[in-house]
Amino acid sequence: MSEKITLPPLSYTGWGAMEHLPSELQRFNAKHILIVTDPFLHEIGLTANVIKPIEALHLSYEVYTDVVPEPPLAIGEKLVKFTKENQFDAVVGIGGGSALDLSKLAGVLSQHEGEVADYLNLTGTRQVAHKGLPTILIPTTSGTGSEVTNISVLALETTKDVVAHDALIADVAIVDPALTMSLPPKVTAATGADALTHAIEAYVSKFASPVSDALALQAIRLISSSIRTAVHQGDDKEARTKMSYGSYLAGLAFFNAGVAGVHGLAYPLGGQFHLAHGESNAVLLPYVMGYIRPSCERQMKDIYEAMGFSPSGMSQQEASKACVRELKRLVEDIQIPSTLQAFGIHKEAISSLTDDAILQTRILARSPLKLEWQDIFTIYSAAHEGQVVEKGEK
Repeated sequence: MSEKITLPPLSYTGWGAMEHLPSELQRFNAKHILIVTDPFLHEIGLTANVIKPIEALHLSYEVYTDVVPEPPLAIGEKLVKFTKENQFDAVVGIGGGSALDLSKLAGVLSQHEGEVADYLNLTGTRQVAHKGLPTILIPTTSGTGSEVTNISVLALETTKDVVAHDALIADVAIVDPALTMSLPPKVTAATGADALTHAIEAYVSKFASPVSDALALQAIRLISSSIRTAVHQGDDKEARTKMSYGSYLAGLAFFNAGVAGVHGLAYPLGGQFHLAHGESNAVLLPYVMGYIRPSCERQMKDIYEAMGFSPSGMSQQEASKACVRELKRLVEDIQIPSTLQAFGIHKEAISSLTDDAILQTRILARSPLKLEWQDIFTIYSAAHEGQVVEKGEK
């Protein structure tokens, strides 16, 4: 069976990758540039990495900072309207996943009719028809992989939805680990856990391929060997570099193989309780993987080995169970709460969380174990109590 492999047109990675920004702006013949970022990054001067090269080229630009974590639909609508009204000819997004996702919307949907809501996956009635403005995406976190994917995630009233189309793939991704050095420990942990989840879910996905497997396993190796250091010793250049490359590879892996149950269950946590996406993934990761473990024992054994452990002499069952334990330990080591209770989520919310999660059919379809309503309820309950259970256990 053949597989479709999609990669971004051009990426610059590694220390000093930002030096390529001026030549890319010139290649697009950009004259009036929209810079999308969040207010904090602009306040601390990180956007100077984009502004100075633009000014050196004597180009005009505007900095747009109405960006929030887990951006709601209204934020996306506002940005697209602003982009349409100001006739930009290129978009540069710099920041975390929210800024990058919004930059994709600005670049593409500003060149389309209708509202952003018209293009949502679950409820939209319009289809993206063509490419938009030239777009350059520059991550300042090691986590979302948004710079190399074709989706933009938006928060709705109680859950999340996406705009997804290959037209949203950035023309250029610039992944420079130097931009992540000032990332606070809490954000480093959440975004790093997000990247690790991308790689793990891509590896066990029903739509995995030898190409996505190679990307996912290397991402797991890089992230699991560096995330603790990056969180607790943020000025460690080697750890930041590994995290940057790991996040990039994980993004490529899940873009091609997809994510599944962890993300499907994480979306309602963000929608109903406004948990950061990375924290939602982190708290659920060991419980989802523990529940579906019998359906992907071989892959879990491989993941265990990629995390730096030797499965020698262990059966697939033993190694896969050990992998789940290590995932739980990793989340605790980077100081993300390991139960839903610890986030202040009451048991009574589990039913409504399950109702919203079961609607994420696009994502859940990739799970190696089919997850029905009762399965999802059981996983949320396990995550609430902090007790890993697997399919069939009482």
